[in-house]
Amino acid sequence: MKLNDLSAVPGSTRESKRIGRGHGSGQGKTAGKGQKGQKARSGHGMRPGFEGGQMPLQRRMPKRGFNNIFAKEIVTVNVGTLEKKFEDGATVDAEALIKAGVIKSAKDGVKILSNGNLTKKLNVQAAAFSATAKEKIESVGGKAEVI
Repeated sequence: MKLNDLSAVPGSTRESKRIGRGHGSGQGKTAGKGQKGQKARSGHGMRPGFEGGQMPLQRRMPKRGFNNIFAKEIVTVNVGTLEKKFEDGATVDAEALIKAGVIKSAKDGVKILSNGNLTKKLNVQAAAFSATAKEKIESVGGKAEVI
């Protein structure tokens, strides 16, 4: 089969209505828009959510919570991931994590969490460490450095 052999299944596509092309088009005098009114006018339909002047639903519903625009976006990495991705004695920082494909970007900093096991001696530099992650890194002879 080639691309030029492909065709739509019969009945799956329809010709579009050519509205406002006179009486001969089969749409009649008002072109399928009924008699007068806002919806019959050119370009004067109602916007989505308009309820005829009644207070719209999205404005009647109560607002909840807030968005903290000052919050720092911290990227988290588990100790178990470091075990898989890095060799013994490697220096692990944000750049190394990006190169290894562990994270896409460092955003506002990297935090190391303790999920998983670590057997390799790594020199880890990050913005923050959980207490148990720091303990795991140092217990195998590695270094947990806050930058």
